[in-house]
Amino acid sequence: MRLLTLNIAHGRGLSLYQGFHSLKNIHRNLDRISHLLRRLRPDIVALQEVDERSHWNKHVNLLDQIQRGAAYSHGFLGVHNRRNGRKQLAYGNAILSHHPIHSSESIPFGIKSLGEKGYIFAEVEFGEDVVSLVNLHLDFKSRRVRTEQVEQIIDYLDARSFRENDSRPIAPIICGDFNTSSKKQQDAVQHLLEHVRRHTNYQIFPEKAPTFPAHFPKWGLDFVLVPAAYEVLSCRVVRSY
Repeated sequence: MRLLTLNIAHGRGLSLYQGFHSLKNIHRNLDRISHLLRRLRPDIVALQEVDERSHWNKHVNLLDQIQRGAAYSHGFLGVHNRRNGRKQLAYGNAILSHHPIHSSESIPFGIKSLGEKGYIFAEVEFGEDVVSLVNLHLDFKSRRVRTEQVEQIIDYLDARSFRENDSRPIAPIICGDFNTSSKKQQDAVQHLLEHVRRHTNYQIFPEKAPTFPAHFPKWGLDFVLVPAAYEVLSCRVVRSY
């Protein structure tokens, strides 16, 4: 199984604001993402900052275009930020899969009409197995807010009672844009790892490679947390514009 996590930044490419783009440029950026997915061939793609219908990128459904362009049979978009009115916003996290999505759920962290983030939980039928996945996007400004958001995810996982035994589901892969380093002991990544490792051993990938900013990456903010049920054969950060 090949998994990719990618923040598509509302389809704006390397520019600072998606509203600067023409409709033609937005489609071009989405085509580039589709080309990347066709080249890498991931079985499951976890995407962040995906618009369903927003004024700043001409009301294009980003997931629909990427899904068609990259030829994925299954997709799910969880809208975490929704604002109605003249400057409509609707965006969140998404999953694309070449395999059936058995179930999916979208959970926003709050009710803000701008900048709200959240996570989605999905189960993907991979052969005779079911792969559980959490795709998250945490706050970029506040360590306190990120910790509170992680606590919401912890409560959700505890309610589902994941364990490594025959009578409970296998623990989920947890991935996405954490907006903080994995090395900060008092921040979200270590806080989440400390909790999930009470139930099963989790490894974090990549261990050191930077992922942000896209132009000249300096910090690692995007991670995949993998439970002991899976053997990781390789991990790399993809360099692509």
